[in-house]
Amino acid sequence: MKIKKGDKIVVLSGRDRGKTGMVEKVLVKDDKVLVPGVNLVKKHRKAQGSRPGGIQTLALPLSVSKVMLVCPKCSQKTKVGKKEEPDGKRYRVCKKCAAIIE
Repeated sequence: MKIKKGDKIVVLSGRDRGKTGMVEKVLVKDDKVLVPGVNLVKKHRKAQGSRPGGIQTLALPLSVSKVMLVCPKCSQKTKVGKKEEPDGKRYRVCKKCAAIIE
């Protein structure tokens, strides 16, 4: 997976197209990412125990194919490349400015 927790992303398609946010959680098995404030839905919930009922707003996961990483150095949406050093360390690299993404 080329997107990790804490990365800044931009949404490419859907009703939230153009919104940016930080990745809160990565769901590797489903190829999805959870970004707070993006892909919000309203859910009607019944009261259970101490939790009150009512209409709640939830953020649902987005497919990785609908988001793109924003480079921390050049601040542009970019594809992610991989680079391997001779000592065996691997890095993610911005395809536009060739900066190493931590």
